[in-house]
Amino acid sequence: MSVALEILFLQTWWVYDRDADLPYSTVYHWFNILEGIAWLAFALLVILRHRRNRRSRLEWLYALAFVAFAWSDFREAWIQQSWLIWFKLGNVTALFWLRKIIIREHYPNSTVY
Repeated sequence: MSVALEILFLQTWWVYDRDADLPYSTVYHWFNILEGIAWLAFALLVILRHRRNRRSRLEWLYALAFVAFAWSDFREAWIQQSWLIWFKLGNVTALFWLRKIIIREHYPNSTVY
């Protein structure tokens, strides 16, 4: 059982090695950095929308969830671990849940933003 728990929560799957001559590693590293920047941009858009409309304080939590997802991508750019995968799964679940509530209750005519 402890081996299964180690794989599920403590396993390190990948580590970025800048000196390794592996194209996959470099592409994966930079993709995660760019993805993290994109999530920060989404957080900024949510904050700007909240400042403009002030419909729900829940939008601050929504923006924070985007920042947390960005942080996880920046972390993933250097190391991929089991606990990080679980964190990302919980975070994306929270993002979808918050989006559903905010769009349905405060922006019902919006389909994207």
